[in-house]
Amino acid sequence: MKSLVTAALFAATLGVTGAAAQTYPSRPVTIIVPFAAGGPTDTIGRILAQHMATTLGQAVVIENITGAAGSTAVGRAARSAADGYTVSLGHVGTHVINGAIYQLQYDLVADFAPIALVASNPQLIVARKAIPANDLKGFIEWLKANPGTATEGNAGVGSPSQVAGVYFQNQTGTKFQFVPYRGSGPLMQDIVAGQIDFTFDQAANSLPQVRAGTIKAFAVTAKTRLAAAPDIPTVDEAGLPGLYVSVWHGLWVPKATPPEIVGKLAGSVAAALADSSVRKRLEELGQDLPAKEQQTPEGLAAMQKAEIEKWWPLIKAANIKVE
Repeated sequence: MKSLVTAALFAATLGVTGAAAQTYPSRPVTIIVPFAAGGPTDTIGRILAQHMATTLGQAVVIENITGAAGSTAVGRAARSAADGYTVSLGHVGTHVINGAIYQLQYDLVADFAPIALVASNPQLIVARKAIPANDLKGFIEWLKANPGTATEGNAGVGSPSQVAGVYFQNQTGTKFQFVPYRGSGPLMQDIVAGQIDFTFDQAANSLPQVRAGTIKAFAVTAKTRLAAAPDIPTVDEAGLPGLYVSVWHGLWVPKATPPEIVGKLAGSVAAALADSSVRKRLEELGQDLPAKEQQTPEGLAAMQKAEIEKWWPLIKAANIKVE
């Protein structure tokens, strides 16, 4: 009798879950953004949310939660109900790098179900205007001629810009000082002012200064040139093949979210990325849009796995950690 009751309860639970998935969404969906309003991640989230709302038939609300390099927000998302109403927007820092430098209260893979890869923002290798080099090869030669004296500004311990700097050192045999900043805004101000030598920065942040001629751009850390800046060579073309670094963004939900709901969310993302106005807005920010096969749960899962395998050993070997 007990087994029959248990089976009946299980079947009833499945029925409720299935019904919930069929009527999803019946109220607004919240996308948790792990950084302050106005930054690149927030901007991407708001562009997506606007279009996703039309597909889902419900409002999609952005909630900005800051702290601990994004881990506060991701932790909140991990603990939320697995019903599709709380979605985590993050990038390589929050959903890959943080797992190697923080003692997280959640598992970046086991506690989340991927929805879709959204966009990739390759970094630009940019420097103050007075650097005596006009291309990447010349810049590397200058660094080697001045070992340990050049300064690389970054957004803090474990930030993509710092990790990219370590990767660059390993690949070029150069040595320079790391100077942490609280954000990319103050960092860019100091590069323009000539107080810091160079950085690895998201294209969306650096392109306005590059276009204005206040800083130099040596290369984009990707296999192809940026549509928004076709005159900047790739690292392959500039003489440092394979130095690929991208601040890619994706969407996740708690692991136990029903597959039907994950599918609806993934479909709404795909619809947004197929819209010409959305694509234009993202490309103007320097974002590269993923191929259709990557705009899926499987595509995002593969990207996250590959990036963990690439970056965690480098981060641990360099002893990058939060003090």
